Amino acid sequence: MTPLTGDRWFEDFEPGQRMRHARGTTVGEVENQLLTKLVMNTADAHFNEDRMQGTPFGRRLVFGLVTGSIVIGLATQDTAENALAEVALDKLRFRAPVFHGDTLYAYTEVLETRAAERRTRAWCGSSTGARSRTAPSSSRACGRSS
Repeated sequence: MTPLTGDRWFEDFEPGQRMRHARGTTVGEVENQLLTKLVMNTADAHFNEDRMQGTPFGRRLVFGLVTGSIVIGLATQDTAENALAEVALDKLRFRAPVFHGDTLYAYTEVLETRAAERRTRAWCGSSTGARSRTAPSSSRACGRSS
């Protein structure tokens, strides 16, 4: 697995290729609170520290869409920087909770590459996951144009 940053094109992706994206980021209170409130997610799990102390988690959870956005962002520099379009995202999974202060790192595996319906487009199927001390998650698929 190679740490990456930078200039990648469709022709650079090969099925089976695994990438560890060079950057990681620590999830802070601001990221979680801002996006969670902007989308009107009012679940106590994200806002009520007192109530969450009595749960198996013991503290507030980071909203899943914040986790997903961070992982996609970490992978984008290496998988989508030169894309004209990102075609799809499916099979997003959250396998463990993420808490304020956790640091996320992203990894990608290229599942397939193939020509798309239009001559000017191509498809790159990939699986992107995150690792932290508490929080792996994964997503699949990146559309690429050549």
